[in-house]
Amino acid sequence: MKKIFAHSNWDIIPVMLGIGHLAFNITLYLIYPFTPTWVMIILGFIYSISLSWNINSVSHNFLHNKYFNSRALNYAFSWVESMAIGFSQVFYTWVHMRHHAGNSDLKDENGTTVDWLSIYRHGENGQPESVWGYTFKSFFRDDMGDLYNSIKANNKFKANFGMFEVASFAAMVLIGFYFDWEAILFFVPFYYLGNALSSLNGYYEHLGANPKLPIAWGVSSYNKLYNWIWLNNGYHAEHHYRPKHHWMKMKELREKIKEEQEKAGVHVINYCHALGFLQKRK
Repeated sequence: MKKIFAHSNWDIIPVMLGIGHLAFNITLYLIYPFTPTWVMIILGFIYSISLSWNINSVSHNFLHNKYFNSRALNYAFSWVESMAIGFSQVFYTWVHMRHHAGNSDLKDENGTTVDWLSIYRHGENGQPESVWGYTFKSFFRDDMGDLYNSIKANNKFKANFGMFEVASFAAMVLIGFYFDWEAILFFVPFYYLGNALSSLNGYYEHLGANPKLPIAWGVSSYNKLYNWIWLNNGYHAEHHYRPKHHWMKMKELREKIKEEQEKAGVHVINYCHALGFLQKRK
């Protein structure tokens, strides 16, 4: 096992979950013709939640700490994840690394941010964008051509593999459309909703954080159920403070820096990030 996994044997959990998620998506497509509409609607919402879950747990942990020692296995799992979440893992990694370069930074003198995902990027007067705008518009803001060229300037193979991931997902959708176009069209709005839920999650991971103070760059939630299901994504202030810290060791990191966090006023919420709007603001 040590020869297979790069950081921890516990990484078999997200690997199996990622493969299971892709299998779940395919199963939804296959049962569509035989399943009552009301059941499919329920499953559609579960599919939406599963997209946000994967993006913020399995996929997110993978891009920070590749699961395997083998380069080939890491690219294979990247492809699996791209097919499961519906966009290139390579491209997602690039955008996310810019996120950590800026850490949801405020606009500079040119009116822009280093972090393309910053909640302040499309806000006004130094304020974050509204949760509605960020949640429902973020999906349409990525420029695939710009992403490809940016990655290509650093690593041509990765850029081309990213396009391969995009093409693979597009091919899967086209094949699915050919055999059952109604099923594909049924899941389109749920696919968009899943990405919107991921943006909602990201919004409350930073609303109330201090973009000028490293230890307070993120907002944390220590809800046990949330962290159990979302693979410790709740430890978001800790994650931004130490992005390469393994997901299984986040609680340990929290205990080490707890007093320092309290002095810095790290914002903590009681709910999962996607339900951050339930938290009363001080």
